[in-house]
Amino acid sequence: MGVNTAVTAVLGRVRSVLPARADYAAMARSPRRDLLAGLTVAIVALPLALGFGVSSGLGAEAGLATAVVAGALAALFGGSNLQVSGPTGAMTVVLVPIVARYGPGGVLTVGLMAGVLLIGLAVLRAGQYMRYVPAPVVEGFTLGIACVIGLQQIPNALGVEKPEGEKVVLVAWRAFVEFVAFPNWTAIGLSVGVAVVMLAGARWKPTVPFSIVAVIAATVIAQLFHLDATAPIGALPAGLPAPSLAFLDVSAFGSLLAPAVAVAALAALESLLSATVADGMTVGQQHDPDKELFGQGVANLAAPLFGGVPATAAIARTAVNVRTGASSRLAALTHAAVLAVIVFAAAPLVSKVPLAALAGVLLATAIRMVEVGSLRAMAKATRSDAVVLVLTAAATLILDLVYAVIIGLVVAGALALKAVASQARMEQVDFRPDLPGEHSDEEHALLAEHIVAYRIDGPLFFAGAHRFLLELSEVADVKVVILRMARVTTLDATGALVLKDAVEKLHRRGIAVMTSGIRPGQRQALDAVGVLELLRLEGREYATTPEAIAGARKHLEQAGLLPRTPHRPHRIRKAAR
Repeated sequence: MGVNTAVTAVLGRVRSVLPARADYAAMARSPRRDLLAGLTVAIVALPLALGFGVSSGLGAEAGLATAVVAGALAALFGGSNLQVSGPTGAMTVVLVPIVARYGPGGVLTVGLMAGVLLIGLAVLRAGQYMRYVPAPVVEGFTLGIACVIGLQQIPNALGVEKPEGEKVVLVAWRAFVEFVAFPNWTAIGLSVGVAVVMLAGARWKPTVPFSIVAVIAATVIAQLFHLDATAPIGALPAGLPAPSLAFLDVSAFGSLLAPAVAVAALAALESLLSATVADGMTVGQQHDPDKELFGQGVANLAAPLFGGVPATAAIARTAVNVRTGASSRLAALTHAAVLAVIVFAAAPLVSKVPLAALAGVLLATAIRMVEVGSLRAMAKATRSDAVVLVLTAAATLILDLVYAVIIGLVVAGALALKAVASQARMEQVDFRPDLPGEHSDEEHALLAEHIVAYRIDGPLFFAGAHRFLLELSEVADVKVVILRMARVTTLDATGALVLKDAVEKLHRRGIAVMTSGIRPGQRQALDAVGVLELLRLEGREYATTPEAIAGARKHLEQAGLLPRTPHRPHRIRKAAR
């Protein structure tokens, strides 16, 4: 029965990430608008696909195959109506060291493994955790990626052979040194010209795809004037290759697992971030994060079979898709179909595009990725946000993207815990208003001499519990300490142990500890470490503060510090805790 239940649960989760008929219903609502949006996105995506394919080390044909195959499958199986997928700059940053270490076959195998991991994440419903990535981590991550993409283009922009090395900063520096020795002004002129046209055109008329206009112009100029100093992309196959698993090396799975995890993590992060951005740009659109992970998994399973690199959703292309009026998956499918037609019909023409022109496209893309306003806002928000942003960006540039995100999350989490822990307060309070019954001024004075009450506000957990212990251990020479715990918001095992330690230290000094207002949700942690048992043995755990004060008075009477008073009925105020 247990096995059947588990199988049923797994099948239910698998069905939940598969596309349903309702996911495709919107494709029939505005087909003309979606077709035009898809055509526009394809024009924008063509030079980017070529450029990212070249930057990855597998060639322009790999970028085109990825844009066609992954773009179509992610649109069909993904969780967003507006998402456009394909090769991206962020993924290229991860792939370059994998190509250098394992070769093209290793990259394709990593893509296949990443696809399996993404599908597993979808079935485990991991998409919901994207919301926990702080904005400074995302902004720092994006800034670091933009810097890496820009530096990767330096060799092609300067018209020199790409120097050996994995660290992008060193490679860019070596390329610059070679350029100084043997300058190639033609290449730099084309790359800068393309970048300027794209950036200026985007300000002038954002709806016009100036990237393709600039690339066509650069290609025509290079051909007319026989600019041999600007190397072209090279021959492209007239169509997609037949699907094949010839690249697969099962024996290398162990060594490729870590790169595959990095690729899958990046694909999940960038895709869900892109889908969130797309939702924010529209009204009434809401993506399904788990279906989106499933769609990206299917896309990455298929793309390597056709020689494509690992893919993810592309924020820039998705934004163009939304701005040009897309409302369904038909736009992303059209984008993939148009690129497929270009692969089959125009491969000879595309092969003549100068590498320097593609470098200009990617330089402009890197510059446009940097949102100065957002960075300024994050830097001004709090010092913690600024630290997280800078560390994440620096780690992206110096280490790699996955480490950068991990570092950003760890630092952001540590700073958040520090901020939360600083909210905890332990304040001495006047307990006399909560005294049960009627007392004379002399009795009030005697009680105040021997009893001190503290109210604990906020979280009592590992990040700030030891500060609480230090404060409590410095209690003045009294006979009873009352801890009012109704306002404790969080209590973990560390907080419970610290509380137990404080109670034991006060007991050794001959000071009795009374507690009031312990919440039901906090009793498990206190019981687990023995605090409740310790208090119960002494009979010093109370529901309300007046009851604790009455217990403290009784303790003082038994110790002979207060005169015994005859029993007189009184009403306990239940509201005070």
